[in-house]
Amino acid sequence: MLQLIKGVIPPMITVFQKDETIDERRTRDHVNFLIKNGVHAIAPGGSTGEFIALDIEERKRLIELVIDEVNGRVPVYPGTAHYSTRRTIELSKFAERVGAQGVMVIPPYYLNPPKHDAINHFRALREAINIPIILYNNVWFAGYEFTPWEIAQLVEEGVLQGVKEAHGDPWKVHTLKHLCGDKLMVYYGHDVNGLEALLCGADGWLTGMVNLIPAACVQLYKLSQQGFLDEARALWNKLIPLVNFICVNRKDNYPHFVQIFKDGLNLLGQDVGKPLKPLTPLKEEQKAYLASILKELVHEGVIKI
Repeated sequence: MLQLIKGVIPPMITVFQKDETIDERRTRDHVNFLIKNGVHAIAPGGSTGEFIALDIEERKRLIELVIDEVNGRVPVYPGTAHYSTRRTIELSKFAERVGAQGVMVIPPYYLNPPKHDAINHFRALREAINIPIILYNNVWFAGYEFTPWEIAQLVEEGVLQGVKEAHGDPWKVHTLKHLCGDKLMVYYGHDVNGLEALLCGADGWLTGMVNLIPAACVQLYKLSQQGFLDEARALWNKLIPLVNFICVNRKDNYPHFVQIFKDGLNLLGQDVGKPLKPLTPLKEEQKAYLASILKELVHEGVIKI
């Protein structure tokens, strides 16, 4: 039986050198930072990992080095999506061969293929690999999304074992659990309604903010699962300024979440460098505001340095 794990999973950032090649040492350091802070699995090479800027060989190397550094401590679910079905299969078969316990795949993007072709893209991938497939259901990045009922059909066929629901609406989590029950691992894939999604039945939280404050995200997950609702709400209230900075208080897609996570980690003493161009580090005004948010979270004991 194809199985995935419940819990908090970062779509891991990739650390780059000044020449924009992968910095293997510091990427390995970030793997250890995440595991030390209690994450349940790691998903390298997704959107937060800036996979779209990497060539095929760089993506393979990233998968390989993360799996090597994890060394069996937690499952690894690499992002292996490509517009091309052939390339998606190539990357996914590579991930399976080097030890991944599943793959995370956004639907074919940019050209927005007809829905029936996008669905068949996943059916072809299932025929090619033997590890679980997590649909990265992201309307913002793919340009379209699968409905809960289309996902349920693919679950019944044995194509999908998990979904990262990145729209942001907890209703999608609730509906998928209603339709699929334990046949589908439903991960909430946004920051904005993390607590709400966990309380309406999400099996886990697969979101970029975990890179920046992994221990706090794990604690929120544990409190929600153990029924400590007052404590969970209190923690979420402390996180709201950061959540709003990441998700709500933006104009023209700025500040960008990758900028926030990388600059935030640098402010906290975790050297993760800069995002790849065209993204640049935060402007000084936004960096100062982020520093004030993080300082308050340190003061409140949410972040421990």
